[in-house]
Amino acid sequence: MSHKHANLLRTIFQDSLSANVHWREVESLLNRLGASIDPSHGARFKVTLNGKTDFLHHPHHSSVCSRDLIKHIKDFLVSAGVSLSAYEEDHKE
Repeated sequence: MSHKHANLLRTIFQDSLSANVHWREVESLLNRLGASIDPSHGARFKVTLNGKTDFLHHPHHSSVCSRDLIKHIKDFLVSAGVSLSAYEEDHKE
């Protein structure tokens, strides 16, 4: 995983949610984690990762994700078994 993906994962899992995360970065991270991302209705995307499925909404008026969307993504990643500590343990340098 690239440093950009690792930094984004840290940003998503930090306690104070960032408001400066772009949708294309999230989409790239999800793809890197092995998720399938399929367009659904309108700005909705069906995301499946490790057997868990959820719907994420692409930001409408900008490419920057809201804090609520980042929290939703974090909750989805946790439910799919993705955690920052597990990632960092697997990728110690």
